[in-house]
Amino acid sequence: MELLTQLFTPNEIWGLEAWIDDWFFVIAIGLFIVECLRYVVKKQFTKNFFGDSVANFVTLGMFILIVAVVAATYAGIFLYTYNHFRITDLPLNGWSILCCIVIADLAYYWEHRFLHKNGFGWATHTVHHSSPHFNISVAYRHGPLDWFFPLFFHLPLALLGFHPFIIFLAEIVVQVFQTLLHTETIKKLPRPIEAIFNTPSHHRVHHATNKQYLDKNYAGIFIIWDKMFGTFAQENEPVTYGVYPRLNSVNPLKVFFSGYLTLINRLWRAPTWGYRLNLLVKSPTWAWQEEQKQKK
Repeated sequence: MELLTQLFTPNEIWGLEAWIDDWFFVIAIGLFIVECLRYVVKKQFTKNFFGDSVANFVTLGMFILIVAVVAATYAGIFLYTYNHFRITDLPLNGWSILCCIVIADLAYYWEHRFLHKNGFGWATHTVHHSSPHFNISVAYRHGPLDWFFPLFFHLPLALLGFHPFIIFLAEIVVQVFQTLLHTETIKKLPRPIEAIFNTPSHHRVHHATNKQYLDKNYAGIFIIWDKMFGTFAQENEPVTYGVYPRLNSVNPLKVFFSGYLTLINRLWRAPTWGYRLNLLVKSPTWAWQEEQKQKK
C-alpha cells in the first residue's frame, strides 16, 4: 500500500478518488444491466421496476448537482480543521490509509444509525429506502441532504490527523463497497465472510420492512459493528422492501423530495410545538405510531 503514496501526490490522489468513483459507476451500470437481464429471464421486469430504476438515477443526478454547489465549502471545512485543529501528524502511508478506512467505516455505522433515529435525518435517508425493489440502481437513490450529515461524523478523523484526501478516499471505498451490496442475485456468501463483512444478505435485512428486521444492520463494510452494538439480524425469511407510508411513485421529483415534504406536512399539522420537536428528534417509527393512534 505504500506504493500508492510513492506514486501519487495529494493532488493526484484527489484525481484518483474521482477516477475510482467514475469508473466504478460504469462498472455498476454494467452489473445493473446484468441484473435487468436476470429479471427479464425470471419475467419480473415490470414497468414499475423500470420506472423506479430511472427515478434512482435521476435522484443521483439531482444529488450531484447539489454536491457540485457545496463541494468547495465541504472540502474547505475538512482542510481548515485539519490545518488548524489536528491533534497529531499521521504519516501518509498504507497503514494510515487502512486505519482511516476502518475508522471511516465505524463513523459510517454511527452516521447511518443516526439517520434512522430522528425525523430530520430520516427525511433525507428515507429516499434511499423508499424503493420497493432492491438492485444496484437503488444504491444511487439519494436524498437532498445526504451530503450534509457525513460532515459531522467524519470530521473527527481530520482532528485525529488524517489528511482530508485520505478521509475522502476512505469514504469512497466504503460507498463503493456499499453499492455492491444492493442485489438479490447473490444469496449468501461463505460463513467466514458473512461473519465479518457486510454482505447482500445482511443489507437486504437493512432495507426490509419486516418487523423483526427494522433498524438492523447499519454497517458499511464490516458487519462486526452491528454485532458489537446490538443491531445485527440474520436474513431468515423473505424480505419486503420499502418504507411506511408507502411512496407508490416513480416520479423522480416526488421521490427526491418525498421525505422532507412528508416531514413539513407533519410539522404543519402538529398539535403543539412539543410534538413538532418530537417529529424532528424522535424516530420515524414514533411518528408513524402517533399517526396510527390519531386515526383510531
